[in-house]
Order: sequence, then structure tokens, then C-alpha cells
Amino acid sequence: MDHGTPATDLPRTLKIQGDGVQLAADLYAADRPHGLVMLLHGGGQTRHSWRATARRLRDAGWSALLYDARGHGDSDWAVDRDYSIDALTADLRAATREFGVAPVLIGASMGGMTSMVAVGEGQVPAQALVLVDITPRMETAGLARITAFMSAAPEGFATLEEAAESVAAYNPHRRQPATVDGLRRNLRLGDDGRWHWHWDPAFLTIGDEPTRAARFDRLARAAGRIRVPALVVRGEQSDVVSEEGVAELVRTIPGARRVDVPGAGHMLVGDDNDVFTRELLGFLADLSGGTGPRR
Repeated sequence: MDHGTPATDLPRTLKIQGDGVQLAADLYAADRPHGLVMLLHGGGQTRHSWRATARRLRDAGWSALLYDARGHGDSDWAVDRDYSIDALTADLRAATREFGVAPVLIGASMGGMTSMVAVGEGQVPAQALVLVDITPRMETAGLARITAFMSAAPEGFATLEEAAESVAAYNPHRRQPATVDGLRRNLRLGDDGRWHWHWDPAFLTIGDEPTRAARFDRLARAAGRIRVPALVVRGEQSDVVSEEGVAELVRTIPGARRVDVPGAGHMLVGDDNDVFTRELLGFLADLSGGTGPRR
């Protein structure tokens, strides 16, 4: 598939074949790109959380591909309700094969977990890896708070304003947008006339302690095998990723670079996109021999 199409302000909307599911994607194509960057969102989010970053990447000479994970946004829901890390990495493997190049993988939270496993286990070739607020060792209290937020409105919301209040309660430090229209990308209007989060409710499963331990062991092993340039990013106010967890991960990946984003929480792409993107562009400029702009 050609990802060198001349750039336009709007992305090209695609359907990518995953592992038994169709994945909705947007491609921001750069002229004569340095390479392809694939951006993977967090659980409960959609590809649209990466839009501002994708535009900046394209302007810096990188083609950027964003796709909705299975069960999220406009991608297919899994008929077998399989939203495991194996299913997510299988989709990523299929997507990279379709483009035929080794991309830079940027993953936030769930997307970072997927990228870490895919690269560390040799399932996906990558030019480099950016892990956004994800480490093998995650904080139980922060994970519980995410689960509580995602499961708090099983019957949906009467209005977008009601949904916005729920988001504000979860992220009280985040600057609130002037309007609630942006939430339309993360919610769907159901047949019941109420607004529901745009993901399959079957995605929300709570693992027991043995499951969490197995996940840590797998991620830790995968991280220890990563041998590509890596950038580890943490929101300084994150309650999911601790200082100790980041330090441990940076020690594990040879040559990994670390960035802390002030004033940002776990969903730091939305909290402080400009700071994150500036650091990202500097990392990518080094990959491309310094030819890309740093801001």
C-alpha cells in the first residue's frame, strides 16, 4: 500500500485487515516521508486521540497511521470477544504486513503494551519504539481507578455534557475544552437515544491477581529483548505508572531515553499534547539523521 501520497490537511480513511477483524484507520501521508509511524491508542480511546500528533508528524516529514483497536471506534467488534494481548498483537502484525515497512511504533497505555510485546517477542519489525505511560509494573490503584471510570455508566449518558462531567471527574487537572463536541469521536449514540462509550463492553474485563502477575512477567521479558531505539514517556501525575516503574523499564531496555511530561496524567496525549509532541519530534529527528524539525 502506498503511504507516500502527497499530504493534504485531511487524512485518507482506510480499512485495514487485522486478524479476523477490519480495522478503521486514518493515514496522514507526508511527501517523501522519512518513514511510517504507527500510533496505537489506549484502552477505551479511539484513533482520534492521536490526530494532533499525526498532523505534526506529517508536517515533520513522517507518514502517520492511526487505527482503532479491535472493539474500539469504527473497527469491528470481535465476534469471539477476544481482546487479549495476543489478539491485539496479531492485529498489529497484520497491519504492519499490509504496509510492508518497519514502522516507528508509538503506543499509549494498551497500545504501548501491545507494541512492547510485539517488538520484544519479535512478532513485528520496528524501526523504533515509543512507550507512552506504560511499563510492565503498573500501579494497582491507578488501574482500579481506570476500571471504575470505564464501568461507571453502563446505561450510557443522557447528554454529551453529562459524559463531559464524568471525564472531568476522572481527570480534574486537565484543562476542559470550550465545547463538548470533541466527545462525539469517543461516544456513539445508541438506539436507546443515550450516548455510550465507543467500545465493545466485552472489552472491559477485570483480571485476577494471577492474571496481572502473568502480564507483568510477559511484559518484563519482552522489554528485556527490545533492541531498537526506544523513548519512554511518563506523565508526572500518572497514577498508573510510577517513578520506580519507569526507572526499571529504562534500565531494562538498552539505551532507552526517558521523558517526563509535567502536569500530565496517564492519558497524557490529551493532557499536554504540545510537550509530548515536541519531545517525540526530537527523538524522531535523531532517527532520521537530524533532518526533521524538532518543533
